[in-house]
Amino acid sequence: MVSKYCIPTPEKADQSAHPDVGRAPLDMKAKWFEHSTAYTMAKFGMSMCVLGLSGELRNAGVAVNALWPRTTIATAAVGNLLGGDAMMRASRTPEIMGDAAYVIFTKPSREFTGQFCIDDKVLYASGVRDFEPYRVDPTRAVDVGLLCDRR
Repeated sequence: MVSKYCIPTPEKADQSAHPDVGRAPLDMKAKWFEHSTAYTMAKFGMSMCVLGLSGELRNAGVAVNALWPRTTIATAAVGNLLGGDAMMRASRTPEIMGDAAYVIFTKPSREFTGQFCIDDKVLYASGVRDFEPYRVDPTRAVDVGLLCDRR
């Protein structure tokens, strides 16, 4: 609903317009649903809004993309709900999301829309090779899951 109501503003912009949505890539595997079906359905529903709005707004020059972190990000939610101080130390800083969003926002909106982006992949594609500054605690390993495609 918020996206729908903010559409008139980017449509009037003289430059690239990029409402960005923090939503998970669509990956219809049981592992995402098995412990939290309702939550995952809600998240994926919002992800489908990215696809729908990107198609709806493409001709107006408004890009709608999703940005998702590969790892946990050191936020209050992670500290309070997902594992306290230990999880915070094993997370990346919020700056990685801000830097990735900046890369997305500076792309031409008529050429880059309807994408589901992962923070470190966006940064890697833009030339960033050192992800150490994004670690909350340099002595703790960050679980990056799958490594960035280095091709």
